[in-house]
Amino acid sequence: MRVFKAFCFGVTCLAALRAAGAEAPLASAKDAVKAASAAVCLSGIEAPGALAARLGYASADRDDRGRIVLSDPARPRLTVSERRRGARLDGYEIVAASAGAGGPRPLLLIRLGGDCAMQIARALLYRADGRAEALQTLDAALEPSGAPEPLDPQVPPGMDPGGVLVGHIDSGVNYLLPEIAARLARRADGSPLGWDFWDDDPRPFDVNATANPFFPLHHGTAVASILLAEAPAARLAPYRYPRPDMARMGAVVEALTAAGAGIVMMPMGSRRQDDWRAFAEAVGRHPEILFVVSAGNDGRDIDKAPVYPAALDLPNLLVVTSADDFGRLAAGSNWGAASVDVMVPGEGIAVTDHQGAKGRASGSSFAVPRVAALAARLKARHPDWRAAQLIEAIAARTAPPMIRGAPVVRLGWIVNPADDG
Repeated sequence: MRVFKAFCFGVTCLAALRAAGAEAPLASAKDAVKAASAAVCLSGIEAPGALAARLGYASADRDDRGRIVLSDPARPRLTVSERRRGARLDGYEIVAASAGAGGPRPLLLIRLGGDCAMQIARALLYRADGRAEALQTLDAALEPSGAPEPLDPQVPPGMDPGGVLVGHIDSGVNYLLPEIAARLARRADGSPLGWDFWDDDPRPFDVNATANPFFPLHHGTAVASILLAEAPAARLAPYRYPRPDMARMGAVVEALTAAGAGIVMMPMGSRRQDDWRAFAEAVGRHPEILFVVSAGNDGRDIDKAPVYPAALDLPNLLVVTSADDFGRLAAGSNWGAASVDVMVPGEGIAVTDHQGAKGRASGSSFAVPRVAALAARLKARHPDWRAAQLIEAIAARTAPPMIRGAPVVRLGWIVNPADDG
């Protein structure tokens, strides 16, 4: 028998679970997770029907990932799975969700170790309109531990810092960090430029919860921190990309144009060309704007196996990949003698992450803001320059990569894009 350290088990928990229907959704989820944790730690993960019977659920089945999903109209939906490291049992994961207008809404996640000691527990807190508002870490009793982490906060007040306007299409930025907030481009009334095209609101906060809502990914903040460090005269207009409907990428470009951006950095892409048709059409309508985009990190020749938008044939698109400090293509970075324009050192670059911590990051995504920063410094000295002039000046900075054999980029390698000497 496994030793259950985190919660009670047996009749008491089952009674609490059955009474949970009258409680608020999160309280009900806590009781359901406690009961499921007790059952799993007592007997392991049984057959779906046996686990449903033990917990008093109406039905259970396995999904396409092998997880047990328990359903009952009066209780939270539970997803129960093993966590394994190779053949060794590493623990269990239990997720509770409630019914929502768009399907089950995740409420609570708990991960237990192989000895059933709790490793982590998190709850999602929602606004009245159904959007996730914050992520709350919980203690062993499933009570709040520390302050909740905001997922969609208001932009703090401020004034426009002045300087070259650089648009940034990404997962958003953490504008709660003072070093980001101070560099946001703003209107005369202090309201920030930028928009969240994912949630369709004026809060492009750096959160991507697609893979796991309890462990959201953050990307844009670290990218923005490089631009702001290497282009002191730049101000930032962040736009969170419209993942639910990529046909709206054209609207993102038009919003950037209306805002007055002459430079846009976009360290993102995908393999689906259809996702980028609206973007390509909009970029073609605005040849004056320089778009600096990532070549990607698939370790492949995108002339032969395209990644978009990098593989689009647009004269105002500058495609960037990552090199090491010695002018060699970085491991895992994409290349293409026709599709990729320049390579710059993008490995171990100093960044500020979503939490405000200093660190290092590597990859084509982090090469993009280095070239965008170079473009911003050029435009600060030549405000009338458009995309064509900026690309010409950047191309003049390139040298042949330190690689033997066939070319891997169209223009060449920039030894140090932060050096204007």
